[in-house]
Amino acid sequence: MASLPFIQIQSSKFPILPGEAEELVNEGTYGKALAEYLADHLKARGYEIPFTCCEDWGWWVEIVGQPFTLGCCVYGASNAETGPDMCVKVSRDPERKWSLLRFRMIDTAPRVEKLFDDLKQILSADSEVQIVGYPEDFPLEPEDEN
Repeated sequence: MASLPFIQIQSSKFPILPGEAEELVNEGTYGKALAEYLADHLKARGYEIPFTCCEDWGWWVEIVGQPFTLGCCVYGASNAETGPDMCVKVSRDPERKWSLLRFRMIDTAPRVEKLFDDLKQILSADSEVQIVGYPEDFPLEPEDEN
């Protein structure tokens, strides 16, 4: 099965939150506001979201109640001309995985594809969010340090 693309967005709706810098593992990996926004909207759609947290590459939205690890990854980069560039990626590709706990193959596709569709619907329904595209490769350029 094919890999799901990123969902790339631009929006000024997800600013750097007070105190967020102290939570970052690596400088510049902002995205807490978007992670919390997605967590709230996914909960409203019936997903069980116990937490969001900062990882070394961005922010993680944990989803439990699945027979495999599932979540979404939030990445951000600042863009002086257009506002923050951000993207979201489902943590798992649709495929069949062997489960040692269940001792059988698990088809992840239906749940992974539903999460991807729900993320697209959440973001596209918000008039303050512009979906830039669905790139296959990581779409955000690192900040120029010069």
